[in-house]
Amino acid sequence: MTSKRSHTTELGCIAGEELSDLGAGKEGWLVENPNLLCALDTHSLALANRSLILITGWDDGPRSKIRPELSPIESEIISALEWLVFDEIKVIAVGTSRGYFMVYSLDGLLIHRQLVYPGRILKLRVRGTKKDMMSSHEGSSEEVSVVIPGVIARFDGADIRNILQEWFQETNSHFWDEKSKRRDYEELGNGFKRLPHQLWSVDKFGLCADAAITGIMPPPLMEIQSSQRYYRAVTIGEDAVISAYRLSEDRSRSLVGAILSKVMPAAFSTISSVSKMIWRSERTPTKKPEVKPQSFAKASPLTCLKDHPRKGEKLTLSPSGTLAAITDSLGRILLLDTQALVVVRLWKGYRDANCLFMEMLVSMNSAGASSSHHEPSKSDYCLCLAIHAPRKGIIEVWQMRTGPRLLTIQCAKGSKLLQPTYRFGSSLDSPYVPLEVFLLNGDSGQLSVLNRSLN
Repeated sequence: MTSKRSHTTELGCIAGEELSDLGAGKEGWLVENPNLLCALDTHSLALANRSLILITGWDDGPRSKIRPELSPIESEIISALEWLVFDEIKVIAVGTSRGYFMVYSLDGLLIHRQLVYPGRILKLRVRGTKKDMMSSHEGSSEEVSVVIPGVIARFDGADIRNILQEWFQETNSHFWDEKSKRRDYEELGNGFKRLPHQLWSVDKFGLCADAAITGIMPPPLMEIQSSQRYYRAVTIGEDAVISAYRLSEDRSRSLVGAILSKVMPAAFSTISSVSKMIWRSERTPTKKPEVKPQSFAKASPLTCLKDHPRKGEKLTLSPSGTLAAITDSLGRILLLDTQALVVVRLWKGYRDANCLFMEMLVSMNSAGASSSHHEPSKSDYCLCLAIHAPRKGIIEVWQMRTGPRLLTIQCAKGSKLLQPTYRFGSSLDSPYVPLEVFLLNGDSGQLSVLNRSLN
């Protein structure tokens, strides 16, 4: 009797008592709670509810819990979650319902806290474009973007790396013990180094439900000689299914932010040191200064698609940012060319669908070569779109842009598609790691990966 061909490989199980704090044990717990967030790294999974983060693997390794510092007065909750991975540094990024961007070590220490803009952070996007993908611009672009209704912010990956490296170097030194470090954090209050960032208003066509910076774009025709950098952003929402903007980088603001990030912590540190020298008696509570967001840089609308009552719901980007898969309220999936701003493909009948881009060895020759000690290169892989249709209980894999459906995989109810976060600073010389998609069965705790090859 021949066994049924499987297109997934089981990796392990995340089941454990700790998951009960997040609602595990009830059927459908992973997908039915809108406040339950998931973020995947290559060897770790982070899950969060409104106030608790659980970090676990799919082996018998240790698990840890992080309880972010949230304001009970403002009913602040965790609203976005993502990994930040820089070579040997791995931390958790948190977005809150009050617009704060926070970074925690895996030990639960608060590394950074900063107000981006008052409002619920909908998503933290980590992405990068390597030099070989950039056609007309030098260098690479690595970033963390923060999506808030009607607002998008961009933090440069290099700035985040610098602040993390400095924190870990300071933490690993023996200048302070653990107790004094925590005391100094409390005394500094808002004295965290302010990460320079760009902030844009993208509410010209209504508030967005999701958004993404898709990459660097050329300047307008009248500014062809301009040295200013421009980004393209795509937003989706209730009033406009798809909108696009040209985002202008305000370099003067970046410079001011960089200066403040160095001057302000030094000022706080000096004031704190002097005050401790003068007043060694019981400290009197002081009111923290009100934090205000920076002003917006210029965002120019490019196009807009309105099709009432259709609403844009979720957006996912291809690795290069040139394609976006958008789900809407009518059960359709639109494949958008983000450079031409044209919908190049449409699927119907996929209500509540989730999409992720992945790469597969589609060619028989490539698949065969890989089994005979040939390490596949980037050119051996084909970009595909994995569509999880929970109402149908299936995952479909379609070849991009206009290729056929390659796979249909049955999946259990209560399952969720996941993808590891982008790893900052990965070398172009290192072996190519294709974009993979993972499947987590919430009810059983089983984690699997979709196979790269059709054979």
